Amino acid sequence: MNKSLSWFCKIFIKPIVNFYLIKGIKGWNNIPKRNFILVSNHQSHLDWIASAYPCVPGRFTYIGQVDKYTGLAGFGRNILYFIAGVIPINRKDNISKKFALEKAVKVLKRGDIVIIYPEGTRSRTGEIQKGKSGAAKIHLRSGVPILPMAIKGTFGLLPPGGKLKIRRTVKINIGQPLDFEEERKMAKILDCNSEEYRSLLQKITDRIMEEINHLYTEL
Repeated sequence: MNKSLSWFCKIFIKPIVNFYLIKGIKGWNNIPKRNFILVSNHQSHLDWIASAYPCVPGRFTYIGQVDKYTGLAGFGRNILYFIAGVIPINRKDNISKKFALEKAVKVLKRGDIVIIYPEGTRSRTGEIQKGKSGAAKIHLRSGVPILPMAIKGTFGLLPPGGKLKIRRTVKINIGQPLDFEEERKMAKILDCNSEEYRSLLQKITDRIMEEINHLYTEL
C-alpha cells in the first residue's frame, strides 16, 4: 500500500475501525521507528484490517494467497490485492513461494513493512496453529526485525465460513521486536537446503509462535 493510500486509511478508515471494531491495543510503544516484518495469528479475514491498524500511515503490504478462491470471489480478491499492492503466493507452487519470498525481501529493503501470518491460513477453531517458516526465511534474507502481534476477537466476528458481525470486541497486543542476529550470521555460511539451515528456520519460527501465543494469553 503506497503512502497516499495509507494516509487515507489513517485519516478516514482508522477512526471507523476504531469505533466499530477495536476495543483495546497494548504495546503501542513497541512499534519500531523503522520498517519491520509484522507477524500475527490468523483467525479471520478481519485480521487484514486489524494488522494494518498499527502500520498506517506507513507503506506496507501483505503476503496473500491466490490458490483458494475462484470466480467472482477470486476476481474481487485480485482487485483488492492490486489496490493494496499485496504480494501474491500460491501455497501449492514452489516457484510462486520463491517469487513471494524474493518480492518480500525487495520491498523490505526499500523501507516498506511486510505483514505475514505464519500459520499460513486462518484457524478453523480459533486456536493458534503451528507456524510455517516463511517469516523466518524473509528475516534471514532481509535482516529486517520481526514485530510479533496477537489479535483476539476477530474469530467471533467473522470465522471462516461464517457471517460478519460488527461489535467493538477486537483486542490487539504488540510485542517487542525480535532480531535474530546470530542466526543471520550463521545462515550466511550455510547452504539453504541443508539440515542446519532448516534447523535455524525452525528455531526462529518456534520463537515467533511462542511470542504470539504469549501475547495472546495477555489479552
